[in-house]
Amino acid sequence: MNAIKSISQFHHLLSLPEPLHPLVSVINLDHCIFLEDEIWKGFVNRFYCVALKREATGKIRYGQQHYDYDKGVLSFTAPNQVQHLDLQATECGSGYLLIFHPDFLLKHSLATSIHQYGFFSYSVNEALHLSAEEEENLVTILDKIDKECMHIDRHTQKIILSQIELLLDYSNRFYERQFITRKNNNHQLLAKFHHLVDEYFSGGQTETRGLLTVQHIAELMNLSPNYLSDLLRVHTGQNTQQHIHEKLIDQAKERLSTTNLSVSEIAYALGFEHAQSFSTLFKKKTSMSPIEFRQAFN
Repeated sequence: MNAIKSISQFHHLLSLPEPLHPLVSVINLDHCIFLEDEIWKGFVNRFYCVALKREATGKIRYGQQHYDYDKGVLSFTAPNQVQHLDLQATECGSGYLLIFHPDFLLKHSLATSIHQYGFFSYSVNEALHLSAEEEENLVTILDKIDKECMHIDRHTQKIILSQIELLLDYSNRFYERQFITRKNNNHQLLAKFHHLVDEYFSGGQTETRGLLTVQHIAELMNLSPNYLSDLLRVHTGQNTQQHIHEKLIDQAKERLSTTNLSVSEIAYALGFEHAQSFSTLFKKKTSMSPIEFRQAFN
């Protein structure tokens, strides 16, 4: 897989002059022209990218629905994510790209905390749709970062990273707003999630496929794991793994109280490879071992 390793190389591929700073750049899409290069057919970037796009060519959908905001669309890409670009069907449109190399985060708290921003792992169709006011807030931040790149000194990293962190925190807020304002679509997703989880357990898939995983349920819903977890957290207060564990414990309680199956048999029926793992999770969630629960119930 081809790799775009540096900010400078990326500038070159977009027919732009050398970046003002070697590790961070704000790119105006109006100034970009894609170079004809084989790299676009399959590549990974070695840096983070935040793209605020307007008037991008082609229809962009969220699930089965078109975007419901006609302003900016914000998307996030972490380093080393595989990408493909069809130059024949792509135009830059207008907007901005904020790109920054992981090395720019070194010795700063964001080097660790950036992994908490789950939207860097969202799929393209899970982009953030901005209102005019939200877009204005982010463009102001991007402008500050761009101007700060002109003054490289011992304060530059701290000032720019504080602005990047502010942009990411705003994005968290705006995503939570989006989860709420897309109420009808999200209620359908929540209903589908609960149906698929129930079906997995009631249909005996735990015995044939093993434990239900976050990755598997997200794939069934055509969502990225982080997006699904964040959606569930906003609407229910629990992430995907917590919902799966809750269903597991409910199933375990039912079987402990209504059958004579041993703890090991129940564990294997629920998809656990080792009975001890089941007992550990059960006690963590209920403060009782499976045996203690059965004895207390009886």
